[in-house]
Amino acid sequence: MPRGIVYEEIDTYIDGLANRGDAALRAVEKQGMDEGWPIVAAAEGSFLHILARSIRAERILELGTAIGYSGTWLARALPNGGQLVTVEHNPETATIARKNLEKTGVGSKVKILVGNAGEILKDVKGPFDFIFNDIDKAGYPAVLDPCIERVRVGGLLVTDNVLWKGKVAQKDRSKETQAIRTYNERLAKDPRMIASIVPLRDGVSVALKVRA
Repeated sequence: MPRGIVYEEIDTYIDGLANRGDAALRAVEKQGMDEGWPIVAAAEGSFLHILARSIRAERILELGTAIGYSGTWLARALPNGGQLVTVEHNPETATIARKNLEKTGVGSKVKILVGNAGEILKDVKGPFDFIFNDIDKAGYPAVLDPCIERVRVGGLLVTDNVLWKGKVAQKDRSKETQAIRTYNERLAKDPRMIASIVPLRDGVSVALKVRA
């Protein structure tokens, strides 16, 4: 029987083949694992990098900075003059992220905004080429429309944890599970977007904006 989203041995195989970047990025990954931070890990980080580079993203928005691991993957996909705007709720965590982003060589490309993502989004102007949503799961529905409005036509809205350990397909009624279900269903039905879910790690939604 499957364990989690995919068979454990397949998950291990994918992780073993994942590009982990240079020593600086591997150090941030190790920090995340050792200290229990909710980072995306290498297989998903490299996937984000590939997606951002594939659409030649020059302006990226990230909701949920954590310690700067996914932000490094995204910022490294940017050309010279590109910018990553990343939002972190916790000021202390934002300080850790700033240090890590400097260590990985992308500090000059990154602007960190500290506060509640839903509130900060009100003052953040689009368009963005790429938006990565990885905030507290209960907050997903509230940021969906603001994210869609701020991504350009032809741009991507990518969202983490959309399968939530498989609970979205089960009868679980927790606040987080219901919020993710609502987010996934609204995104799937939105005529502005074409969305697909990739069963990588905890589920990654990739949505292309096809019309304004």
